[in-house]
Amino acid sequence: MMDRMRSMFNGMVKSERYSRFTLQQAEDGERHAEVKLSDCGTDDATEAGGSPTFRPAPLQRSHRTLFCVALGTVVIFFFGFLIGFISHSQPQAEPVNCSTTAAPVSTSPGAPVTKRPVAPSPVAPVAPVAPEVHLDWKDITQLLTQKLTSQAFDKTLREFDLPRRSAGSDEDRNQADHIFNEFTKLEMEPWTDVHYVRLPTPDSKHPNRVVFDSLNCTPTGYLAYSPAGRVQGKLVYGNYGRPEDLAVVQNKSVELNSSVLLLRAGKISFAEQVDNAAQKGVAAVLIYPDSQDYTYRSDTELYGHVHLGSGDPYTPGFPSFNHTQFPPTKSCGLPKIPAQTISANVAKTLLQKIGGPEPDASSGFKGSLLKEPYTLGGSKNIAVEVHNLTDDKEIHNVFGVIKGFTDPDRYVVLGAQRDAWGAGYTKATVGTAILMELAKAVHKMVEEDGFRPRRSIVFASWSAGEYGSVGATEWLEAHMSSADKNVFTYISLDGVVMGRGSFMASASPLLYSLLGNTMKEVKSPVDSGSMYDVMGKDKWEAKVLRPMSMDDPAYPFLAFSGIPSVSFHFISLDSEYYPYYGTNLDTSDHLSFQTNHHTSEMVATAAQFAGQMALRLVHDHLLSLDVSRYRGLLTKTVSTVYRRVSKLSQDGQLQDVNPTWLSRARGSFERAANSITNAVKNTDLNDQEACRILNNRIMRIEHTLLSPYVSPVNTPFRHILLGRGPHTLASIAETPDMKELRTQLALATWSLQGCANAMVGNIWDLDNQI
Repeated sequence: MMDRMRSMFNGMVKSERYSRFTLQQAEDGERHAEVKLSDCGTDDATEAGGSPTFRPAPLQRSHRTLFCVALGTVVIFFFGFLIGFISHSQPQAEPVNCSTTAAPVSTSPGAPVTKRPVAPSPVAPVAPVAPEVHLDWKDITQLLTQKLTSQAFDKTLREFDLPRRSAGSDEDRNQADHIFNEFTKLEMEPWTDVHYVRLPTPDSKHPNRVVFDSLNCTPTGYLAYSPAGRVQGKLVYGNYGRPEDLAVVQNKSVELNSSVLLLRAGKISFAEQVDNAAQKGVAAVLIYPDSQDYTYRSDTELYGHVHLGSGDPYTPGFPSFNHTQFPPTKSCGLPKIPAQTISANVAKTLLQKIGGPEPDASSGFKGSLLKEPYTLGGSKNIAVEVHNLTDDKEIHNVFGVIKGFTDPDRYVVLGAQRDAWGAGYTKATVGTAILMELAKAVHKMVEEDGFRPRRSIVFASWSAGEYGSVGATEWLEAHMSSADKNVFTYISLDGVVMGRGSFMASASPLLYSLLGNTMKEVKSPVDSGSMYDVMGKDKWEAKVLRPMSMDDPAYPFLAFSGIPSVSFHFISLDSEYYPYYGTNLDTSDHLSFQTNHHTSEMVATAAQFAGQMALRLVHDHLLSLDVSRYRGLLTKTVSTVYRRVSKLSQDGQLQDVNPTWLSRARGSFERAANSITNAVKNTDLNDQEACRILNNRIMRIEHTLLSPYVSPVNTPFRHILLGRGPHTLASIAETPDMKELRTQLALATWSLQGCANAMVGNIWDLDNQI
């Protein structure tokens, strides 16, 4: 039919000629256009110089010819419409949805099988595919809850429960392989991140020792990264070792310099206790669990680390790869004085004989080991020997990913450590089980229920977490220049179930609103209402939120890499910590006691809470990061600095320094945050590109709050609000050195202003308004 139509048209216009443009290869390799105007040449075919013209001479047409051309055009369109109508009215096979139909592709031996879209066969008939399911948020949360059941966790918790699982051991490696295989079965394209780190262990041939009068004990517990050595000095009791505690000791005229300081565990980390003691000239530190804080057996040994930082302290700021040659260096957070843990039994003997003055009753120094008051000592000598060895260990981090359908290069990371000093049931087993069940649940939602996350979810199993988030920090150091550009949130699964009856969380302010909204949607495990109802509704922040401590597994992501991070914990009423951490008593039986024998139900609730946060972050058009929630923390911190600088200026101690510039930078930050809020209100959220631009602006906030003026080697926690070091606004408000204050104030001011500038987006939108 088309041939007949073409012949008809040619017949009507046969008296006319048309131009054809062809490309011919010239001798110099370039292509030139050759114009053929007619079968016979004319003078108009060339212009001056003989070059061909690309504009043919106008054709002379008669009225009859024009009429025939018009009539032919109408006929062609009519027949084209008729053919199209007939072809589309014929039944055809339903098209295949390439996003859900896939076939395995062969890869190298041992590599995971990936799915590739498969085109329908041109010969064989294609089976109809069910139409794509459109899920709203309520459907998604219901699907997740249905898949995360206590029955499923009964099995998974038993599967990952091990009697021992020290980092770099055979048990640790075997469990890493098991997780890798499970991720492979779920088609999550798993990969492994290998590091070679230095981990301390006690010397079995030369045990650590404490000698005091007739007491001669060799504790089995130890503190990793304590320097080796033998120290002798006056024994002094210093409560928890906080600055205010050490001030009480000094006010009683007890000498701390060259002493051996006895401290009870709690309130602050082991590393902070040792660092505070070293700043006072203490020669060594002993740490014990007081029965007022820990009610377990009095012969229980304590394990922990005293590195005031995270990651491998022998490769600070860079990853520990054996194929890279680094100069020998050490973290500035390594302690310079020996430190050792002792049991409550040993501590009781020391306190009975320590002597010295009594602290004031209001000081809070008295524990429960003795009926009589605790004295401060300072009169009798004690000897401490530490002989820890440092071994090179190979550790494996294991990852799997469920890729997003719109922005696969943006991802939320869910992470859990799998190593522990002993069984580590609460510390490692629970988090690893939740990691695996969440991976299974989300995989099924994508494969079977039609869930289409916009962004990716990465599931990470870390090693060497007990030594200070070593595995996680090494991964962050390996991706320092790119992690913050792709990872928009980290959710820690470590220690999420410590008891039953209460709830607490630590997070970047950007995640406060997400925490509150998730509490409204997750049912309380102890009441008929939601977690939001149980925790006081509008007063939930005061009851739930805690500052993120340096030993929190999420802290390196927030303060080192500038990634919004969150950790949360279901815990017993009137408690702030899990008493069996860092002991061999962290077992399923003890957690069962803390949860009133509802461990599986509590773990399922914790998984639902973490899962809903993650799915909300990958489902919504806009990232669920509330830029307005930094306002309160920023205003409070800047006001503290402003008052301090103003007072010093009035007293004449600080000259030619105006704190107004810092206040202006804070104002710029707030205006930039408001500009993002207004842009959200005025943006069509169905426009993917517009949403991506807004999300990029939101993702810049946390990272640009890292000071660019300090080295990650010497000052790894660079966050000016939530970090640690002289660059933070909190330190500026307290430093007694006026020269240091002046310098750090200027740098912090511009760090804050730079963050505001980055939030605006386009540089031409600044216009001196920010």
